[in-house]
Amino acid sequence: MRLSPCTNTSHRPTTSRPKAVLTRIHVEESFSGDITGDGVVEFLQAARADGSASFVGIERVTGELGGRRGTFLLQDAGTVQDNIVSGDWFVIAGSGTRELTGLRGEGGFRANLGEGAQVHLDYWFE
Repeated sequence: MRLSPCTNTSHRPTTSRPKAVLTRIHVEESFSGDITGDGVVEFLQAARADGSASFVGIERVTGELGGRRGTFLLQDAGTVQDNIVSGDWFVIAGSGTRELTGLRGEGGFRANLGEGAQVHLDYWFE
């Protein structure tokens, strides 16, 4: 794709309300089970007037996975619909540290808004 600079522009003010509101959300969470540790995530969310939303985020997980300790990053994408949060995530290649070096994986999550989530991560090491 090639983009050319635009030389003539015009701007027309609008009085309409935006169709979606962008919000930055900071979340700190704890994991137990096969993943044991803490996560810190920054989300960017587009919330619509009907209460639904779409979001993306990057989460740093610090702890233990399958008996190995270290940190790794998850890239998240999901939706909020009818007070249910659901989405998919994957381990960002090259983000694993210490005993989690080479970690790869993908999975997802689902929760009622404001409650603990059911999460899963299928993972492997390169």
